[in-house]
Amino acid sequence: MVKRKHFLWLFFFAFCFISYGQGGFALEKGNKFEKVRFKFVNNLILIPIEVNGVELSFILDTGVNNPILFNLTGADSVEIKNAKEILLKGLGEGKPIKAIRSTGNRFRLGDVYNNNQDLFLISDSSMNLSPRMGLDVHGIIGYDILKNFIVEINYSRKKIKFHDPDKYMYKNCRKCETRRLHLEGSKAYVFADVKQFSTNKWVGVKLLLDTGSSDALWLFENKEQEIVEPAHFFDDFLGFGLSGRIHGKRARVKNFIIAGLEMEGAKVAYPDSLALQYINSMRDRNGSLGSEILRRFNLILDYPNNKITFKKNSSYKDPFKYNMSGIELQHNGLRVVKALAGGIDRGVKDNSADNRIKILASEQFHLELHPALEIAEIREGSPAHKVGLKEGDVIVEVNNRNVYRYSLQEVRGMINKKAGEKIYLTVDRSGSELKFSFVLKKVL
Repeated sequence: MVKRKHFLWLFFFAFCFISYGQGGFALEKGNKFEKVRFKFVNNLILIPIEVNGVELSFILDTGVNNPILFNLTGADSVEIKNAKEILLKGLGEGKPIKAIRSTGNRFRLGDVYNNNQDLFLISDSSMNLSPRMGLDVHGIIGYDILKNFIVEINYSRKKIKFHDPDKYMYKNCRKCETRRLHLEGSKAYVFADVKQFSTNKWVGVKLLLDTGSSDALWLFENKEQEIVEPAHFFDDFLGFGLSGRIHGKRARVKNFIIAGLEMEGAKVAYPDSLALQYINSMRDRNGSLGSEILRRFNLILDYPNNKITFKKNSSYKDPFKYNMSGIELQHNGLRVVKALAGGIDRGVKDNSADNRIKILASEQFHLELHPALEIAEIREGSPAHKVGLKEGDVIVEVNNRNVYRYSLQEVRGMINKKAGEKIYLTVDRSGSELKFSFVLKKVL
């Protein structure tokens, strides 16, 4: 099996390259809107987009401008035009990476299209979200597909509508809160207020709108602006950006207010300053607003008119939970499992004195190939770490249930249900089956 360590599905992009002039996305003539269903996995929106006639899966990421492709295999081969090698830089502790810039590409999402789209292709095989997502992901797209439309994102129904701004009529909505969406170049920002436990003061913050972050909130430490190191935190690996690994502190804020709507105990991450070294457009930005908060609203993103509308949905009061087991999972290769094929032979009579009937069950099995669910990361000091589980262990059973019947997201939920619950795991470690148990513990 190919080992892909240290590549969290918490994948954050913040790019610092020039947005080249090009034709924009548009609706087919006569259409007022286009409605698209999306998949919502690990707090990330996945939409299907055709690139030069090949359907690929993209994360909708408001933190980027031009589309970026990665994780393309022979089966996903896409012809790209007018290719030129460049350097990209972004979040992370490493150096800028090589990429290919391509112009004049055809993009289509239903009746939303652009026949002259720039894109960037990263060939580095380590840039691969698919193992952590549990399904294929080929790229990210943001500003370019949003800037010409009024876009309704309904997290509750998993639907997006791209509206022609000249034909869109805002509805009267007493439960909606509309605020200014601050556009600076290709980046969208919102203003919010946060109260940290360490200071117990309200601080106004300017945040990048970032649907491509599965976290709730990122804050950049700045003593002058009273954004300081949290009183209670744990060090953690936050994810990967274009320029490498991102480390930092995880904590909670006491209160958070966006568009006049308040939340308590929201999760927050404070990335190390080293990870921000290549971001030259920080200006007065204080952090990022990610999808763990955004998913609690149905949104209207109105780039043409610089507006954003928030409406609470059924997820608004969901608790903010940290990973209690300490385990991060990924798909890594395939494993052979023995699956029940069915078939029970019945009716063998027992001639004993009580004249009872014995049912002889002849279970028939066949072999199947299923994705191997591997422990990709394990947090030091977590319940799973303390009992001896290791990176590279392949999960076979959770609480006596064989995991091949479940998706990666379902298994992740099974090992992180509630504090105080005892979890029983069977793992395959280098061909040997080992059993472990631990009790889930609330973090912070």
